[in-house]
Amino acid sequence: MPTPAKAPLSDATRIFGERVLARRNQLGLSQEKAAELIGLHWTYVGQVERGQRNLTLHNILKFAEGLTIDAGKLVNGLPLPPQ
Repeated sequence: MPTPAKAPLSDATRIFGERVLARRNQLGLSQEKAAELIGLHWTYVGQVERGQRNLTLHNILKFAEGLTIDAGKLVNGLPLPPQ
């Protein structure tokens, strides 16, 4: 029996992941190719797209660089996580 999918860590990580996925699809990239361009492992990219990772600033910048998008577009308007 498959393991149930892990929920996103927060609305912010979920939305960030949706933006990354949308940009990757816009560029026509597989997770593997995107991971190569970003400089991170493809499983990490998948976890980010599913909102299961809380990224550091450095990794946000790597995603932006690899996906040729302004980092601000990836993070603009993200909700603060609950306290």
